[in-house]
Amino acid sequence: MNARPRNRLSGILFLVLTVLGLGACAVNPATGDRMITFGTTLEDERRTGEAQHPVIVKQFGGVYGDQRLSQYVQGIGTNLARASELPNIGWRFTVLNSEKINAFALPGGFVYVTRGLIALAGNEAELAGVMAHEIGHVTARHSTQRKSSGTLTEIGATAAGIILGGAAGQLANVVGQGIIQQYSQGQEFQADELGVRYIARLGYDARMMASFLAKMRAHSALQNRIKGRGANEIDKSNFFASHPRTLDRVERAIANAKGAAPGNLQNREAFMKNINGLLFGSDPKEGILTGRVYAHPIMGFSFTLPAGFTVNNRPDALVAVGPGGAGVKFDIAGKHANPAMRGYIKNEWARGRQLADMESMTVNGMQAATARTAIKDRRGTSYDIRFVAIRRDAGRIYRLIFQTPPNLTQKFSLAFRRTTFSMRNLAPAEASAIKPLRIRIRNTRAGDTAAALAARMAMDRFGPDWFQVLNGLVPGARIAPGTPVKLVVR
Repeated sequence: MNARPRNRLSGILFLVLTVLGLGACAVNPATGDRMITFGTTLEDERRTGEAQHPVIVKQFGGVYGDQRLSQYVQGIGTNLARASELPNIGWRFTVLNSEKINAFALPGGFVYVTRGLIALAGNEAELAGVMAHEIGHVTARHSTQRKSSGTLTEIGATAAGIILGGAAGQLANVVGQGIIQQYSQGQEFQADELGVRYIARLGYDARMMASFLAKMRAHSALQNRIKGRGANEIDKSNFFASHPRTLDRVERAIANAKGAAPGNLQNREAFMKNINGLLFGSDPKEGILTGRVYAHPIMGFSFTLPAGFTVNNRPDALVAVGPGGAGVKFDIAGKHANPAMRGYIKNEWARGRQLADMESMTVNGMQAATARTAIKDRRGTSYDIRFVAIRRDAGRIYRLIFQTPPNLTQKFSLAFRRTTFSMRNLAPAEASAIKPLRIRIRNTRAGDTAAALAARMAMDRFGPDWFQVLNGLVPGARIAPGTPVKLVVR
């Protein structure tokens, strides 16, 4: 070995040891353990949360606009935060306008719950348990711990990258890029223990943390049945993908949590009062899906999706996934330089692509055009892509992208044509008649049965299943008179 490589390696090791030596330690306020912070203070965490808050709000459909519900949730969160080890960091609790079942926190005291999650909860204690868990992530400073761990990994990988080539360094760069941290199972368990501590200090029934987790699993199982997936797919769904928790671990956290005196407060009546009228499913601002018909009452159009496709209605686009890798994406483009749709596709939307079968057409009185191309994804898998542009007016173009593996293109050709030619503008009376789904609370009367109540659900499919999941019931359960239940109505 010559002197030059030895000096280079020594320099790298010196750099690593120097940086590690600068890794300041602090006492974790919630656990009492010492943790490496790399100098990150609580004020630094606050600034991070403030910077990322607008990004989160935008990604999750904005803030839900029910002031009464927002104040109610803020009140629950404020009380929980006061029971924590960091009561004075300026906590903010936000209800997000998303139908997804989710909750998370940013460093610095920014805690979020979606309206979809609130709709699933059955009482205040269940909601408080979710929020307390997220508060636990903040007070335990888990985001800083993950950042510190990521920094250690990055330093080591960078050193390896200098010696071995760029691959190791590039690999390190994909670690910890998300705004929302994905915590380890140990950190999730610790957040549960801290969450139990906080809700117990307020007298809440700690068992409701396990109760709500069971409801989320029931909801995920229903979603998988609706989508034609197997029961073993539950832990891959939205909430459980980012919260690797199991019922037995939550129950163990309840049993092991220190300072958690038994409580029995559930506050079901107050909770039900505050969620009465809660928007359920899609917001009219993003369009409403009824069966296979997607209608946007505010923008005034509708079209019909192919049968057998699962729909994800995002704020920026509607994406439908079908069998075998087939898919549909719909969005709306704004002002455009090319009034002719052929020119728009060729020179603006799909500029630079090899296009074939360019064709002009008319869709329900609107000028339109279509063209196709072929692409490969990062894995080298081939897909046929068809672009459809439909000109609503000078400021809007309806855009559809149809995707199929080449062996399925012919199979879906007719279904995609039907979707294209179903696109139409709604008359004002039609648009005003479209109403969103909402949760209404009703106290049961003598003689009410679960089956009779479920028949009132404004669902085109799985109405009885939704009634059971939203009300935490099991098949065949009897409901006592005077029990408040959730119905989904228009």
